[in-house]
Amino acid sequence: MAFLAYSLGKREINQYFSIKNAKLLSVAAVILLTLFHTFSRYYGGGDTCEWLLSSGRYLGETVWQPYGCMMHKYKNTEAKTCLAEKRVAFVGDSRIRQLFYSYIQIIDPAQRADGRKVGLVPLDFLWYAEVNNSLKERLISWRKDPSIKPDVVIIGAATWSIKLHGGSSEALQQYRANLTAISLPLEQLAEDGEVYWVLQDPVHEEGLSDNRKMITNEQLELYNKVVLSTLNSNKKNSKARVRFLGASRQAAMETITQSADGLHLPESTRNVAAMVLMNAVCNKVLRPIDGSCCQALPAPSLLQKLTACVFLGSALVFLCRVNKFNRSWKSRPTPPDVESGEEKKPATAASLLNHKAPFQALCKMGLIMVYFYLCDRADVFMKEQKFYTHSTFFIPLVYMFVLGIFYSENSKETKLLNREQTDEWKGWMQLVILIYHISGASVFIPVYMHVRVLVAAYLFQTGYGHFSFFWLKGDFGLYRVCQVLFRLNFLVVVLCLVMDRPYQFYYFVPLVTFWFVVIYATMAMWPQILQKKANGSGIWHVGILVKLLGLLLFICFFAYSQGLFENIFSVWPISKLFELNGSIHEWWFRWKLDRFAIIHGMLFAFVYLVLQKCQGLSEEKGEPLFSTRISNILLLISVFSFMTYSIWASSCKNKTECNELHPYISGLQILAFILIRNIPGYSRSLYSSFFAWFGKISLELFICQYHIWLAADTKGILVLIPGNPSLNIIISTFIFVCVAHEISVITNDLAQVAIPKDGGALLRRLLAAGVFTLGLLLVSRIEDKEISLLSVF
Repeated sequence: MAFLAYSLGKREINQYFSIKNAKLLSVAAVILLTLFHTFSRYYGGGDTCEWLLSSGRYLGETVWQPYGCMMHKYKNTEAKTCLAEKRVAFVGDSRIRQLFYSYIQIIDPAQRADGRKVGLVPLDFLWYAEVNNSLKERLISWRKDPSIKPDVVIIGAATWSIKLHGGSSEALQQYRANLTAISLPLEQLAEDGEVYWVLQDPVHEEGLSDNRKMITNEQLELYNKVVLSTLNSNKKNSKARVRFLGASRQAAMETITQSADGLHLPESTRNVAAMVLMNAVCNKVLRPIDGSCCQALPAPSLLQKLTACVFLGSALVFLCRVNKFNRSWKSRPTPPDVESGEEKKPATAASLLNHKAPFQALCKMGLIMVYFYLCDRADVFMKEQKFYTHSTFFIPLVYMFVLGIFYSENSKETKLLNREQTDEWKGWMQLVILIYHISGASVFIPVYMHVRVLVAAYLFQTGYGHFSFFWLKGDFGLYRVCQVLFRLNFLVVVLCLVMDRPYQFYYFVPLVTFWFVVIYATMAMWPQILQKKANGSGIWHVGILVKLLGLLLFICFFAYSQGLFENIFSVWPISKLFELNGSIHEWWFRWKLDRFAIIHGMLFAFVYLVLQKCQGLSEEKGEPLFSTRISNILLLISVFSFMTYSIWASSCKNKTECNELHPYISGLQILAFILIRNIPGYSRSLYSSFFAWFGKISLELFICQYHIWLAADTKGILVLIPGNPSLNIIISTFIFVCVAHEISVITNDLAQVAIPKDGGALLRRLLAAGVFTLGLLLVSRIEDKEISLLSVF
């Protein structure tokens, strides 16, 4: 899939397989898939509660995956919160009693299962081994007396009827008659409550005792068919439905051989059934992000509605001005690398966008945002949870690096960390991070710690690139700052509005934006020290080192003053940029974790540029960076550093302890990689065009994955092709890469319009942007207060 995306991205490979054709193909795929899922959901049964209760499969040996939606793993505190005001009754035989015990274990693992309240939760088990008149009377009494009526009824029985009557056909007919008699009371209970009938799980016939041999899987299937055909037969009362729990039956088909007596399910399977029921009852109450089953669509917020109006207005303006897309808007400049601080020359007048182009770009962005909304906010596409195995992470990783090495080309220049090499670096790091996210590899600590170094390396490049730009060019103008901030934040700001998520949710962009501002302030403050000035007197080199030392002290001061840090970033309106779920803890964690990466990058850039100016490096093609002896020593130290870090990461016992050391040692691994990559002359003369292509859109790839490749705000995986995980990954990845590339182009186009070079026009735009931002913050604050009032009442 990566090979296909790369091939389509290189226009010169084939005129029929260009990035333009790839995007058209992805648009067609999105339209067809949207129609398919819409029709299948609304005409073929698209109730996620039915999916949860009826079907699924095992991921590995213990993780249960419902069909088409995600199941949240409830903690005891969450379960108690959900069920605090609900009365739950389990009614049935010994199988239901065991399910009752498993349900109790979710709520309170230490609670004795005695059929009484579990803490503050009213949870009861009532023994009714057969469907008979006694059960009917109990159901009718609940209906007559609301004070004792349970809110949730979980019921099921059949094995005793088969056992006591030897599996006779007469017993089956009597079961049907008795079930018909209780169907009306059950449906009446379902009118203002929830009723779940547990279908009979299979048995392990070889493991049954002699007095249970008549309980065969064939008999159980006959009784299940009677239940399905009898209950919910009242067409006049279609809203009052008894739901059927059949997921445990599917799970038991794979695990029943582990049953101790052949009749009762193994504990792991009972736990699956209990968790399915917990999701069915509680997801609509607590609305967990990673529990998409049984959740109704949230109503769009005011900001989402206003954003939709803006995009719709742009589309109307564009359609009023032109009847077709502007043919002259074909060749658009490649987006500059705002992360590393490098820029291309300004576009010529001939390539400047006309007055219609901004509306066209906004139209395209609006259509793309519709796809984002359909993927992760609308009830159209399916979602599945992640499941980590070593093969799901390492096999794609090996495949990716083989492709990257295969597509190696000669570099245009052989300087250390040249543009092609930094693009390559960001490209392979981004692909590793994507594989890491979709495979759920964060649960494996060695992989987690290595990926932490990759994130630090991104920030290292930010420090290196922006320091180099300011040091060499001395451009501290407002235009440059606004260009960088716009390109970094445009996509995230739009997603915050469309997806109704706080700015801090997309943590990497706030992090890079914050550090860019810090770098700018450090370099721009008096005295401004540039390379030209430093060439005249060596004392200015000391001056820049003093600045970096001051920045280091600033970082250390805040790193060891968490209270002050939280007080500063908790002040409104600054807090709206850094809070997540009403707290800045996530921002504190992210900031502190890689707090030294930026200064490492700035210091490395300074040392490198000084050595380069003093001709202390040999950067000619084919020549080692240093003398042979020094090069060999540095290479040996770098390889040893890599090996030592990998051994240490593999021995980590928990993330907290490892994260404490990470800020102090990540810089060594980044430096080791740079030396290994650049010391040999032949290595410095080559680069992977495969990785470099992805590196040019690395920021868009990182942000877009949140909603159109992953799902449920990165907690799950988007399912476009149900029932075929491999094909699903291929199609979703293809669309995802095409969308990311188009967004990078749109961002570049809009940046040229939104950030004019004229100082007066730029100030007016900034004033308008400030008013707009203040309006958004006020609207958001009003909505927060309304939500708080609703939660109180």
